[in-house]
Amino acid sequence: MRSVKTLSPVALLKALQARAKLVKKKAFARGSEIGLILSSIAIGLAAGAAVSGMSWISRAMHNLIFGIEMSEWLSASEIENKTVVLIAPVCGGILLGLFLFILARRRKRQIVDPIEANALYGGRISLTDSFIVAAQNLISNGFGASVGLEAGYTQLSAGIGSKIGTKLKLRREDMRILVGCGAAGAIAAAFNAPLTGAFYAFELIIGTYSMVALAPVVISAIIATFVARALSGNSFVIEVGEIGVITPADYLPAILLGAICAVIGIVIMQGVAFIEEMARKSSIPPYVRPALGGIIVGLLGMVTPQVLSAGHGALHLNLDSDAPVKILIGIFLLKSLASAVSIGSGFRGGLFFASLFMGSLLGKIFGMPADLITTGSLTPTVLAVVGMSALAVAIIGGPLTMTFLALEITADFPITALVLAAVITSSVVVRTTFGYSFATWRFHLRGESIRSAHDVGWIRNLTVDKMMRADVKCARLGTGLDAFRETFPLGSAKRVILLDDSDRYAGIISLPDIYADEAEATRPRTSLVEFLSHQNDFLLPQMNARQAAAIFDQSHAEALAVVNNLIERKVIGQLSEAHTLRRYSEELDRQRREAVGEVT
Repeated sequence: MRSVKTLSPVALLKALQARAKLVKKKAFARGSEIGLILSSIAIGLAAGAAVSGMSWISRAMHNLIFGIEMSEWLSASEIENKTVVLIAPVCGGILLGLFLFILARRRKRQIVDPIEANALYGGRISLTDSFIVAAQNLISNGFGASVGLEAGYTQLSAGIGSKIGTKLKLRREDMRILVGCGAAGAIAAAFNAPLTGAFYAFELIIGTYSMVALAPVVISAIIATFVARALSGNSFVIEVGEIGVITPADYLPAILLGAICAVIGIVIMQGVAFIEEMARKSSIPPYVRPALGGIIVGLLGMVTPQVLSAGHGALHLNLDSDAPVKILIGIFLLKSLASAVSIGSGFRGGLFFASLFMGSLLGKIFGMPADLITTGSLTPTVLAVVGMSALAVAIIGGPLTMTFLALEITADFPITALVLAAVITSSVVVRTTFGYSFATWRFHLRGESIRSAHDVGWIRNLTVDKMMRADVKCARLGTGLDAFRETFPLGSAKRVILLDDSDRYAGIISLPDIYADEAEATRPRTSLVEFLSHQNDFLLPQMNARQAAAIFDQSHAEALAVVNNLIERKVIGQLSEAHTLRRYSEELDRQRREAVGEVT
């Protein structure tokens, strides 16, 4: 690389001008809401194109593998060759297993999804990892596994948003907003529902609502919807039948249906976790599991193709049909099992659309007992819409997201109010009895404590290692009092850390106590051991500010030593409670100011 000295004056001037333009562009994006909006437009365009592209690839795979028309949905098709239905998911499992085998050898780090990225990593997602997830999702869905493409849509679109934010070197909060823009665009395009996409981002990806995020997220959702509609037409539209008249008496069965959906949603989530746990405890390698899961999915698909793929066609098929309750129960059980086996065995995808399909089945099944509660004014279509929203809230989360989805697919305000009552009931029941959505439940099983996308990563980054003082006063435990006082005169330090003969932490001595005892006590203490405190209270460098504050509170200490680990206990620093709380408060205030858009 040439040094600045070798550049001609003209070349140096051009380089400085280019650098100034780049800095100005990044500063514009960082400090201006208009900059975020312009970035969100680009993300919306990319999200709409990504959703349309992935959807087209999936349909092309269904056309090639199962021999159906490009205009048909796999789950609503009549496939005469049952052997293909059995073999396709198995082949998909083998291909995905090979993918996982190669991936395990080349990439050791775990792939971060949008919720985890916004909660822990300040909105940073690897775009390469996002393409990997999208490819795995396409293989799973394309070969008929009972999973939707929404996981791939949101991962890829959020990854694009994160990449744009990284290139512009945006602040942590702005990065989180752009990740939300990507997810909003993906869901909006996938359902032709911009309000649904926007509130999906607010409730599930960003974790909070703010005026700063409102314009970028909504604009991204609208742009993505227009792009997907232009590229794919009305293929993403969910059409429902006649709604009918909603009466006040209909709220009671809707609330009851919401509670039932909550309980069933919890069972489904635990069922997926149970299958994953069984697979982990078995001696079957991870790259073999998808093929075995594909066998079960293929056998279920031979019973009815409605269990295959996400279930778009099956949803429309059942909304328009008057199938007997026994048939609906059978389809629901088969789809639940197929989805649990698909995800539990390692197929990549989500339960967003599957939960909508299963919820619509629950709503229609609930129609018979609902007639005993009310005057029978609730139509099967209304119950299907209420059921699909309530079960989706139980599994995915986002009560307002699912409420706006009901509004956008029905364009009917009375049923939206009915759905709102049901989803609130479902959400409350799940939160109070289970406490997790599908995504956060899987984080919990991996050992993560996050329950939403609310930003807690900054707390983990504010570690004891970053806050402590390394210049600590230390002395030997066997030092005499006179020698100690000579080495540490009054005022030279507030406290001294004592070490044993192996240089391991032994405790803390308050220097003023040493001199106060000499001046005031009738029988002065004779050794340093008598002044020791907090022998078993210390901090570790990887602890965060919240953990450190809890230890200070338990030990009633004003300051504690920091040791390298629990075994060696070598002192590497010291941290006071006052400094910990001050740094925590400063960081909390900075996060608050970023969230409301104040320049920091």
